[in-house]
Amino acid sequence: MRVGFIGLGSQGGPMARRIVEAGYETTLWARRPASLEPYADTAANYAESPAKLAAASDLVCLCVVGDDDVRQVIAGENGLLEGLREGAIIAIHSTIHPDTCRELAELAAPRGVSIIDAPVSGGGMGAAAGTLLVMVGGDTDIVEKCRPVFSTYGNPVVHLGELGAGQVTKLLNNLLFTANLSAAASTLELGAALGIDSARLGEVVANGTANSFALGRVVSAGGTLDRIAQHAGELLRKDVRHIAEIAETAGVTPGAALTAADATLEMMEYPR
Repeated sequence: MRVGFIGLGSQGGPMARRIVEAGYETTLWARRPASLEPYADTAANYAESPAKLAAASDLVCLCVVGDDDVRQVIAGENGLLEGLREGAIIAIHSTIHPDTCRELAELAAPRGVSIIDAPVSGGGMGAAAGTLLVMVGGDTDIVEKCRPVFSTYGNPVVHLGELGAGQVTKLLNNLLFTANLSAAASTLELGAALGIDSARLGEVVANGTANSFALGRVVSAGGTLDRIAQHAGELLRKDVRHIAEIAETAGVTPGAALTAADATLEMMEYPR
């Protein structure tokens, strides 16, 4: 399988490198030529546009930031759909609204191109180690064709159902993470008010039943959400908005998780 990869950021970059190093014929494209420089020591090929990359690929993996970016790369001028042949596959690793995936799948279907959603969790370190969590939605046969490529950077690779199921799962994961941030920060703040050093309290809780990934992030950031807000506030707001909209459309009450996530966003000064 020939693989194309677009989105060479802090997470996508190590993913692309894992694919190349696994021996797949790989083509890369980036808006900024400087983004391609780290791959000069690899066997990767470069393309002049997404359409040219598509023409050289059987599977294209996307790891760009948001819904509009995904739409542009797939369906915009010189986009993937201009170059992909019948039978090709697009895997959307970005965290976006599941309806965006379905909308693009409808555009791709008349061309014989399949789309699956496969958002990931674990960051650049997880990608480099080959331990990303890959959450996949789409046709079983298509998912299984992609699984060997996904397994170069992901373990586990979990097939969750039809197209969009991976995105809903990733958004639920991010909703709970966001909710846990305010719970952790508030607990550390309460501890400080009661005379318990925040760093020491964080050390204790990290070894107790209340430990969480969010707690570790808050402790490493000095006990507040300020630093996390700078790096992730806008992205977490996007994800919480998406899952709140999905729940509302489905007529489902999100419950306490959304309430706590909203509290986190307020603390970060990124209100939903």
